[in-house]
Order: sequence, then structure tokens, then C-alpha cells
Amino acid sequence: MFLDLDKKDRTALAVIDDSGEQLSYGEICDFSAEFGTQLPTRSLIFLLAENRIGSLLGYTASLSNRIVPLILSAKTEAGLYEHLRDLYRPAYLWAPEGMDFPYEIVFRAHGYVLRKTGFGSAPLYGDLSMLLPTSGSTGSPKLVRHSYRNIEANADNVRRMFGLTADERAMAVLPMHYTMGLSVISSHLLAGATILLSGRSLLDRGFWAMLKEATSFTGVPYSYELLMKMRFTRMDLPKLRIITQGGGKLTPEMFRTLAEYARDKGKQFVATYGQSECTARMAYLPAELALEKTCSIGFAEPGGQLSIVDADGVETFEGEASGEMVYRGENVTLGYAYGPEDLLKGDENHGVRYTGDLARRDADGCYFIIGRLGRFLKIFGLRIGLDEVENLIRQEYKADCYCKGDDERLVVLVTDPALVEVLPAFIEDKTHLFHKNIEVRLVDAILRNEAGKVINQ
Repeated sequence: MFLDLDKKDRTALAVIDDSGEQLSYGEICDFSAEFGTQLPTRSLIFLLAENRIGSLLGYTASLSNRIVPLILSAKTEAGLYEHLRDLYRPAYLWAPEGMDFPYEIVFRAHGYVLRKTGFGSAPLYGDLSMLLPTSGSTGSPKLVRHSYRNIEANADNVRRMFGLTADERAMAVLPMHYTMGLSVISSHLLAGATILLSGRSLLDRGFWAMLKEATSFTGVPYSYELLMKMRFTRMDLPKLRIITQGGGKLTPEMFRTLAEYARDKGKQFVATYGQSECTARMAYLPAELALEKTCSIGFAEPGGQLSIVDADGVETFEGEASGEMVYRGENVTLGYAYGPEDLLKGDENHGVRYTGDLARRDADGCYFIIGRLGRFLKIFGLRIGLDEVENLIRQEYKADCYCKGDDERLVVLVTDPALVEVLPAFIEDKTHLFHKNIEVRLVDAILRNEAGKVINQ
């Protein structure tokens, strides 16, 4: 059975959600068996996910029965959902009760409804297990194709990385349709632990009540920005043992604040790095190095390997170097899907992922992400790193921002009116880019998706 769920203590508590509903490992297994009787043939199903038990059951039951879910947010914009539906033609839909769809209802449980669409079962590659939208491309039909081994290998890597046991109570607040959110769930289910599954805002009292029972919390940079506004580091959370971060780069100030908080409170702060194309996590910085290696992603996770390919195309695995970071491991996914014909494709990556991230490896073997290959502008021969400019602004002004542009102009989006006048001179001083090629725009908000990633504006 998926993640060896049938080998766990049947009476052990597996998950509890915001409603207070809870299920044991035995009940998850029993549901998978019942769910499988409703879908007699291997087929594609759309799972409209929320962070609640019905959604988690759809995930575990689908993979246990070799049904292939495309996991989407239940809040997916109608036009995008219809485009994906018309393109991929799923045989079934597993969605929250109350959502209106013109399909026959064949089964309902735990606040979710299984509907038969009538599209029929399309042929699927034998080892295809799951489809996820690519991070940051929620407006695109481009999907990441996962194998069964991808998911289980990553879950095992994360279990080993954190030393997870059945005693853990993991706070799972990242969206289920987001690769990091699923990684938290899968790794803790593999360990036989308890998942505290919450779809509440981090500003909600119910979230804080649940967090007080958690032994670990995983967030993205935006999560920690919100937590700091709530004075997270001053709260009494005696059961919380590990705080971990992924989904983007923290500012040096935020990184040090979390590392110092962990040191002072006897907890562990573990920075991690991952991509959807590698079933989430790929690297981590051991907690004992958090104060020494600010903003480092550390080393490859157990079961993985990192390297750097420099500007001359030379790949190295040790020693100081800079260039594109490459990852190898069983969690590297099969490839992308742009349409239904791609669901028959096999493994196109063969365990190797050229990440597109520029990294620096120091003399101790620690990796630091320094930018994206595609996050650069070249204006009048001057190479401008967008990530670098954002980090400079955040460090100097402690302000939210987002950079974009073309080969004629750098555009900086800000929410603070005071920055509109001062930023051009600041950026010119730091980058030597002429001020006439810098445009600062005031916006109401830097738009982000549910996982905290900036949506292209």
C-alpha cells in the first residue's frame, strides 16, 4: 500500500484537521479499500484540494489504488479549471461537497464528493502516480509528472533528514496542491506520525491553538513574515521541536532571527531547498550550522547528490565553485506534461535535474543559492540580477518588493510610497545602472499564491 500505510499501527492517530475530525491509520486503510471499489479501472482523477481530511483521503486512496490524481487548489479559477478539464478529460472528480458540477455523484465521504465525468479512462504510463502544477505557474496547463518511486523516495529522504518517528505531531499548513505541502504530509505518514492539518490563516486563533500541540512547523518565507508580525518568537510553544523553511529564500535578517530563536529556546531551525520537479525537498542545512552559514541551503538530503556546472560546462562535486546547481536522486520526477499525450511518456529525466538555480559552494561543501538563470536582465551590457536587487532592497528598507523588466528597463514593484523616490538612486549606487533605466511602481500589494510565491504581475 502507498507509503506502507497498511503496516502502521491501525489504532495510531494519523490526522486531525481544523474541524476536529480525526482518523487512525486503520481508518485511512479502510477508506482506501472502499474508495477503490468506486474506481474499478486505472484512470485520471481531478482532486480539488483543501487542507482537510477529505482531501488527504482522496490523495492517499488514489495512490493506493493506482488512480492518478491531478491535484489542484479547490480555489482554482474557473477558467483555468475548465481549460484543464477540457484538455486532460479526467474520468472522475473528487471535490468538496457544495461545489457545483454537472456530473453524476457515485460516492461521498468526509465532506467530499466523487463524481463520474463520463470522459472515460485514458491510457496512462504504468508508473505515473500523480500530477502537480508547476510552482509559480498556476495559470498554465504545464504539469509535473511523478512516479510512485519519486514520492516514496522523497518521503523517506525527508524522514531520514529529520529523524522522524511516530511520536511527531507535524503542523501541516502549506496547501496540499503545493509540492512542499504534500512533502510534509507524505513524509510524516511514512513515519507513522500524526498530521495536524490546517487550512486556517496564520492570523487565526484556531491556527495558534493547533500549533501549541505541534512538534514541528514548516513554512515558506511569507509564512515567517506573518509569524513575526504575530511575535512568534515570544510565544510559549514548549512542544515545538523543529521549525523548517522552504519555498524560497529568507532574508539574512529573518534567517538569523529564526536561528537565534531556535538556539535560545532549545529548538532546531532547519532551512531546506526544493523544487516541484524533484518532489519537493532536495537539500537542507543541519540545525547546528544555522548560525554559522546564514542563508545556506547546506547539503543534499539523504539519498540525493548535488553538483555545480560552471560557466565552462565543467561539473564538480566538491571544492569552491559557482554555477548552475544540479541534483541527482530517485525523487527527480519523470518530466512535464503539456497535454494528455504526455501522460503516456516515461522517465525523461533519469534521476538528474538541472535546477536553473545559480549556486555557490563554499570550502566546507555548503551550497548558497545566488540567483536564477532566467532572473537576469542585461541592460546596455550590464548584467542585473533581479534576486540580488530584491535582496538589497529588503535588507536596506525592510520592505516588500518584486523586480522584473526587459533589456531596456528594470521595473521594481513596491507597496511603500516612500520608496518610489528613493529607490532609483539606491539601485543606481548599488548596481551602477543609470537611473533613467530604473522604474519604480507603486502597487497595492505584491500578489502571491497560496504557497507564498509571487504571482507574475
